[in-house]
Amino acid sequence: MEDVTRFAPSPTGLLHLGHAHSAIFARRMGSRCLLRFEDIDATRCRPEWIAALEEDLAWLGLRFDGPVWRQSARMAEYRHALAALEGRGLLYPCFCTRADIAAAGSAQHGPSGLVYPGTCRLMPRAEAESRIEAGQPYALRLDVARALGETGPLSFHERGQGRLRCDPLAHGDVVLARKDVPASYHLCVTLDDSAQGVTLVTRGEDLLEATSIHRLLQALMGWPEPDYAHHKLILGADGRRLAKRDGAPSLRSLREAGHTPEAVRAMAGFPD
Repeated sequence: MEDVTRFAPSPTGLLHLGHAHSAIFARRMGSRCLLRFEDIDATRCRPEWIAALEEDLAWLGLRFDGPVWRQSARMAEYRHALAALEGRGLLYPCFCTRADIAAAGSAQHGPSGLVYPGTCRLMPRAEAESRIEAGQPYALRLDVARALGETGPLSFHERGQGRLRCDPLAHGDVVLARKDVPASYHLCVTLDDSAQGVTLVTRGEDLLEATSIHRLLQALMGWPEPDYAHHKLILGADGRRLAKRDGAPSLRSLREAGHTPEAVRAMAGFPD
């Protein structure tokens, strides 16, 4: 079977070597490789970054198949999925701030940081509706235990390792939408992979743990289960993974310094 993969960067800045590794890895693993921009966060994503990213990918010698998708154009689909989950009683409004969660004595650390202790899960519906009507900011959280009760135990197939057990409960009740970002990464990426017919999800090993939540959503919504291939991360001289916020050198800066596409691909772990 031919694999359909995708490269799905967030246009919040210029690409660096870590992005280049992910893009080349996805392109080489898939007979068809799609390009999707995860630009749902309107406060951080800018159209000019999309143009810059497309230019850098072309300079690197990467070509993608099919039309380019932008998540910002798919809000209606995400709202529909949220409404379906809410109609099944699997979502609840949460009014806690990050500070509230950090201050909660029952909050524990999980794969993605502090695990939400479920403070608002049992809030009376009338109280929640009153607070919403009053304009109080809130997020929509997935009741993971209830959702897992519907799906039963889950696993996923990791290329080269076989089937791995999922542990959605380790993440707590994850946010699927909030006021400033109407749909979360977890929901959008899982829905879009299904809608685009992605058969192999390639991404960095830092997202391996998130697969438990993605498999839960797939099982709940009846979306196909793809295979997964999580690659090693490109690390900086300090041993930390490359990140925009830490000032990782961009492909643009390497290009302007006179490096060739072949040299940059080699720096990204693909010396050909």
